[in-house]
Amino acid sequence: MAGPGEFELIREYFASHFQTGAQPAGKPVARGNAAQSSVELGIGDDCALLVPPAGKLLATSVDTLVADVHFPAAADPYRIASRSLRVNLSDLAAMNAEPLWFTLALTLPESNAEWLEPFARGLADTARLFGITLVGGDTTKGPLSITIQVTGACERPLRRDGAGSGDHIYVSNKLGAAAAGLPIVLSDLEPSAEQRQQAEDAYYFPEPQFSVARAIGPYASAALDISDGLLADLGHICSASNLGAQLDLDRFPIAELAAAMDAETALETALTGGDDYQLCFTVPDEHLSAVQQLKLPISAVGRMRSVPGIHCQLNGQTWQPRLTGYRHF
Repeated sequence: MAGPGEFELIREYFASHFQTGAQPAGKPVARGNAAQSSVELGIGDDCALLVPPAGKLLATSVDTLVADVHFPAAADPYRIASRSLRVNLSDLAAMNAEPLWFTLALTLPESNAEWLEPFARGLADTARLFGITLVGGDTTKGPLSITIQVTGACERPLRRDGAGSGDHIYVSNKLGAAAAGLPIVLSDLEPSAEQRQQAEDAYYFPEPQFSVARAIGPYASAALDISDGLLADLGHICSASNLGAQLDLDRFPIAELAAAMDAETALETALTGGDDYQLCFTVPDEHLSAVQQLKLPISAVGRMRSVPGIHCQLNGQTWQPRLTGYRHF
């Protein structure tokens, strides 16, 4: 039997989840209903009509996730939806922007209710958790891919181009869990139950670092989220700020899954594996004490410097990883 057509699909699986501010049972809500109240006209017309918050900048970002490139095509659709929205939300967190709206362009090989129902539910649950609402999009037939554009509002954006020579480099939490866990997610390894849970949480449910971004907003000189690996992404701050960096790796924050590897592989995975969706940010000397007093889950990992390039130092010696980060092409 044929699945629902385009407009029935939108109405049944997406519009129904985003017409009211009702919350799913047992789901915490990170913010109020600012996103819902700023929608003059949402799903169903040629365009959405949205009311920008007064006196704030709008931050917008778009990412495309392709089956068997950015997620396993055979994975649970609920988890695919969660990952797809969370990795986009991470861009808003990196800019210190509060989530408002998103659009979805969904390309499907077929209109399959058994796939669409958990996907739509995962998308709606994740959206409500982070206080963002779907306002439109498109569906079409083809190889499975998911494109999401997110929009948020910010008063004090964190950009890549504000770092200064001598600024301290920080990362949030620990790095390497998703990259170390990918073979587990792909069923290439037989892990313990605890390791499987850690791998799946890191890969399908990365936590956009909104709370860290809000706290460091008054003090950070530059920031971005770590999606392609710290070395690659720190390189973007260096390029935008016309600087280089030195990383001191003796006490680098390595996630438990990665730390189970041999020492060199663990460090390389944490530096270059990607899919962390943590923040990397820089702090000038004059704000260092204030940031240290915030008691955040962050680690100082180096300093910006005027000499181009990223120099890694381990045990007082220059250390060169074999890889530099994820490459899209």
